Amino acid sequence: MADLIKIAEEAFATGKQHPSFKAGDTVTVAYKIVEGNKERVQLYRGVVIKIAGHGEKKRFTVRKMSGTIGVERIFPLESPAIESIEVNKVGKVRRAKLYYLRALTGKKARIKEKRTATKA
Repeated sequence: MADLIKIAEEAFATGKQHPSFKAGDTVTVAYKIVEGNKERVQLYRGVVIKIAGHGEKKRFTVRKMSGTIGVERIFPLESPAIESIEVNKVGKVRRAKLYYLRALTGKKARIKEKRTATKA
């Protein structure tokens, strides 16, 4: 039974490998937009507020500031429209859902970066 589920998941998977990220990380999502008969790739850079779901139904919400207005967008992780996901910063947060960022503006809304030790 478990074998059948694995075979079905592999058949429907987009086959793209995305980097592992969590809430608090700053990511750039490159996704395809279709305008009429033209297709282009648009970059969406922001902070991951939450990750919900599991398996191929996993989705993540990215929040960015467009001028003074906060814009949130939900991306399905296995979407064929997502070309790539790049992790820009690893955030240092203590919870999984960062809804409190919606009430914060300016420098208060910044998330500390987790510094990783690199071997020289």
